[in-house]
Amino acid sequence: MKLGVMSACFGGMKLGAALDYCQKVGLDAIELPAGGYPGDPWKLNGVAKDKKRVAALKKAVADRGLVVQGIAVHGNPVHPNAKLAKAHAEAHRNAVLLAAEFETVVINFSGCPGGCPGDKTPNFVTCPWPTEFSDAANYQWNKVIIPFWKKENDFAAKHGVKIAFEAHPGMVLHNPEDIVRLRNAAGKALGANLDPSHFFWQGIDPVEAARYLGENKCIYHVHAKDCGIDKRAAGRVGNLDIKSYGDVKNRGWVFRTVGYGHGDEFWKPFVSMLRLYGYDGVISIEHEDSLMSMGEGFWRSSPRPTISPRWPTRSPSATS
Repeated sequence: MKLGVMSACFGGMKLGAALDYCQKVGLDAIELPAGGYPGDPWKLNGVAKDKKRVAALKKAVADRGLVVQGIAVHGNPVHPNAKLAKAHAEAHRNAVLLAAEFETVVINFSGCPGGCPGDKTPNFVTCPWPTEFSDAANYQWNKVIIPFWKKENDFAAKHGVKIAFEAHPGMVLHNPEDIVRLRNAAGKALGANLDPSHFFWQGIDPVEAARYLGENKCIYHVHAKDCGIDKRAAGRVGNLDIKSYGDVKNRGWVFRTVGYGHGDEFWKPFVSMLRLYGYDGVISIEHEDSLMSMGEGFWRSSPRPTISPRWPTRSPSATS
């Protein structure tokens, strides 16, 4: 496998400096942000249409001994706000074109529409009753999610690209079963970006998730991010917790650096399960730990002894 980074965490650097840092610390791959919620710090949205810029980007990456594995555009292309939905849908299409240049995948969310036509905000359905929630879920799946992603499946397949969904709270696809459901309904170019952190808080076993997704031959990308559950806080509020991620003392769960939510008893079987089902791609480090700086979290997430906790510049944290 290759070790990489979800490089939205480098958004405060120039691209060359970010690539230099990846080379310095011994990474193999970089996952490039190109729109959506992680932003587009290096103005890559639409760059696939500029062959000179694409050639320069390929050279800059290759000169550092790196490969691009993943174009990240985590967004909501089915948002009830038409302006936002259009921007995120365009970023997704442009990401597909850029991914084709690098022979890699696009990482995105499924998005979340409203609960019915005319809604102005997304509606994340978490239970089937009262029955209006089931009605909303049926509308989202059958009238929005499946039709939209069938078109995107066909567009991606035309360009030889796969789409890796990150199952995330607040999005229609938030568990492995939903990823396979959409894949079966809308096309085989659709699959998973397996981020175990989002499964822990839902009570999903990420090792079994890897087995299930592996059996369905749809693990296209993997994030390395952990999750810590505070049993006392969760005992009061459960895990459907809408308090700020920064309110660590009072939340039922928070994102953590690899190894600080779960140790080898999880990570070794998880990686072994990935290998069992033939995944030999990138493990992409993502930092969202409220208890560590970006530099320390990135350093402690990596098994490479050359990683240094020194961080070359102040950078905003990733959002996914």
